[in-house]
Amino acid sequence: MAATDIERGLSTAEVEERIAAGKINRNMELKTKSVKELIIENLCTLFNLINVILAFLVILTGSFKNLTFLFVVFLNTAIGVIQSMRSKKMVDKLTLLTSKKAIAVRDGAEVELDLDQIVLDDIIRLGRGDQIPADAVVVSGEALVNESLLTGESDLIKKQPGSELMSGSFIDSGLLRARVIHVGADNYVAKINNEAKYVKKVNSEIMNALNAIVRFASIIMIPLGLALFASSVSELWDAAGTPGDSALSWCFSELLAGHVPSSALLSTVGALLGMIPQGLVLLTSSVLAIATVRLARRKVLAQQLYCIETIARVDVLCLDKTGTITSGRMEVEGTYPLPVEGMGAGEGDAAVPVDTTVLDFALANVARATSADANETCQALLNYYADRPVEVSEPLSVIPFSSSKKWSGASFAQGSYVMGAAQFVLSERAFSQVENRVAELADTCRVLVVACVDGFTPDGDMVGEAEPVGFVTIRDEIRTSAAETIGYFNEQGVTLNVISGDDPRTVSSIARVVGVPGADAYVDATTLDTPAKLDAAVDRYHVFGRVTPQQKRELVQALKRREHTVAMTGDGVNDVLALKEADCSVAMAAGSDAARNVAEIVLVDNDFASMPAVVAEGRRSINNLQRSAALFLTKTLFSMGLAALCIALPPYPFEPIQMTLINFFCIGAPGFVLGLEPNNARVKGSFLTNVLKRALPASIAVILAAALDIFVARVFGFSQLTLSTMCLLTSCAASVSLIWRISQPLTPLRVVLFVFVVAGILVGVIGFPELLSIANLTMGQMVILAAVVVFTCSVFFKLATMMDSLKPRRRHAATGFGRGVRVRLGRGGGKVSSTGSTAERFAKRVAADMAQRREARTVREAEVRALEGVAQAQPKKKKGSGAKRSRVTKSAQGIKVSMPSKKKK
Repeated sequence: MAATDIERGLSTAEVEERIAAGKINRNMELKTKSVKELIIENLCTLFNLINVILAFLVILTGSFKNLTFLFVVFLNTAIGVIQSMRSKKMVDKLTLLTSKKAIAVRDGAEVELDLDQIVLDDIIRLGRGDQIPADAVVVSGEALVNESLLTGESDLIKKQPGSELMSGSFIDSGLLRARVIHVGADNYVAKINNEAKYVKKVNSEIMNALNAIVRFASIIMIPLGLALFASSVSELWDAAGTPGDSALSWCFSELLAGHVPSSALLSTVGALLGMIPQGLVLLTSSVLAIATVRLARRKVLAQQLYCIETIARVDVLCLDKTGTITSGRMEVEGTYPLPVEGMGAGEGDAAVPVDTTVLDFALANVARATSADANETCQALLNYYADRPVEVSEPLSVIPFSSSKKWSGASFAQGSYVMGAAQFVLSERAFSQVENRVAELADTCRVLVVACVDGFTPDGDMVGEAEPVGFVTIRDEIRTSAAETIGYFNEQGVTLNVISGDDPRTVSSIARVVGVPGADAYVDATTLDTPAKLDAAVDRYHVFGRVTPQQKRELVQALKRREHTVAMTGDGVNDVLALKEADCSVAMAAGSDAARNVAEIVLVDNDFASMPAVVAEGRRSINNLQRSAALFLTKTLFSMGLAALCIALPPYPFEPIQMTLINFFCIGAPGFVLGLEPNNARVKGSFLTNVLKRALPASIAVILAAALDIFVARVFGFSQLTLSTMCLLTSCAASVSLIWRISQPLTPLRVVLFVFVVAGILVGVIGFPELLSIANLTMGQMVILAAVVVFTCSVFFKLATMMDSLKPRRRHAATGFGRGVRVRLGRGGGKVSSTGSTAERFAKRVAADMAQRREARTVREAEVRALEGVAQAQPKKKKGSGAKRSRVTKSAQGIKVSMPSKKKK
């Protein structure tokens, strides 16, 4: 572009032409879900649908007091919505105010524009601290650019005319003008974000188990419900004297007459409600919600309830170097003085203090002299010497750091010194003398040489030959807690992989320092140019350098193909694809907006040391839920079995009030107490398998006991009240046996809980017989009951022992055998199934169509915004460069934003 065009920029007509062509810098950032989406997501579930249908049936009977079960549904949905909203609110707060304005040159004047008002070929002015709003090419000036959030590369990149700038990176120092070459979806950041916009399926065994239970119950409920209803209607028909041709025709005639068979409906709904694990769903939501609150106190935000479980099951943790192991800042690793003779007197014959080395004096004072435009290296030196007693000397002349010279310097009364890369500071003779020492230090750090010179020319060049006085090594600042946290995961048997866009040697050295196993072996990902090479590298290396965003994702995919549960940590745009692909993703709050918005866990204080607490919370939640879920699932299973049994042998033996006693003392109270106690044991096995192993013995024992009770009652002619009493007590006996078993090993809390359960049942049965419909049993009935109880407990413990002896089943999943085909290989042989139904594919097409419409609407809105920018720019032509705007700089906490003050109108 000609110099005149650089100074003039685009004209108003050229801008309007580009707007009409759709060449606008539309906002393509990843955003959190809307409030509407969150409510629909938590409201429209199969669990809620089943309960709403049952509630509708109850309403038809007019018995509104039996709608109390909806309280559990409401509470469970409310917990999900509140947690989602809370997470959204916090993430939106964490979304840092990055530069929302840009300076562009239009019609020869600098104007301030919103980022979505920039068009293709705009000339933009960028200075220190500015975030690059769109991909551009430098047309004048030069600067050092920080691309760490995009590439993971911690070194600053020099940009000069002809160099390309990537959107999302920051100007560290310098001033330049650049021409926009990509806008909107064509920007580098937008392409990364667009690849991460798919909906990731939550990998949660607990959620999958609950969904499987609800789906199974919903399938079983239909035939059982119809059969139970038909059986109940048949009894009513018999009681009415068998009018009409059949029970079915009589039922229809009653419905047409406005007479709803209320008792039949209520008994059916009551039996069906027992099949739905309402308490288990509520307990799971409650336990995980409490876990998120506990983590919030530790400055950890869990954006999705079930991610707490996933992180506890992780066996491979992929770490991003910058921002995770390191803080993103630089630090001085050490100083290495060389023997110096005949130095120390300068222009004013002042000497370096005898208690200070020439190296320390030169480093401290050159850093202070050039602090006005301090880069990361200079800032590291300033921090290093902030609390060290080095005499401050007034500079006589200062040579700021230049990317072309690769050094900075200053003259003092004590002498003139330069600091920079050895190859650029020293002559060939001097460099050859220290080359081996430089190479030795450069193995783990960045090395700078400090040299003494005779002075500087007016143009800023060195006078005389530079004589080295020592070296200083600079490295990424490693978080103080990194080594301890890495050690924790090593102890837990978690495989650690460090995946970074930085130089593999640098990544390896830092990984060795913090104790990552196998850190000595590393690979440069630029050599992994085929899928086969990358796949093979996963098994050989634990340190990967020069990794692209796409390769990070492919590495995670390769690990998942090996049946690993993978967690990924990161903070930059370059980590987004891998974060989205991982089973559980962890982002730093000070990182990019995109990383925070796709991550399931956000470390608000940017401290990787919080991870052990997250794992511990997940373990507590999973292990306790496995124990408590057995109680709830026992009720679900024996309700299904009894319902099937009572179709042939009516009536249903339990009265609703008796189920209340079982629900509270045998399920609810122990379930919640056991679900919230401390438990840091490692998670083992499948959630559903572990729960079924505990629940099946008790369920089978209850069903057999009920069948035996019904048989005895029919043989001896016991009343319905006596039968229900016997079924209640035998069920309580099986439940108490289960509570005893899952409470092992006993603790003081569990002993108190067990005593409370037994005492509660006895007090209810003995103290409130009328309320609970308890029959007054004769001595003979008590003996029979005792025999049935002993039988029930014996069956339970025998079955439980058999379940414990079963070896865990190994299952291997494989895909890639054709579109929509899934293959599972297990102990019982192979199974081939479809990955999606026609309905699911139809739903995906509808979702894609809706996304396309949203995209079109966004385009129209972007055009309107861009035209507003043209209108706003017109009055500002005469103001030149005086427009105020927000500035973004890096700080110790991440990103610092300075906003202009607004004048009151």
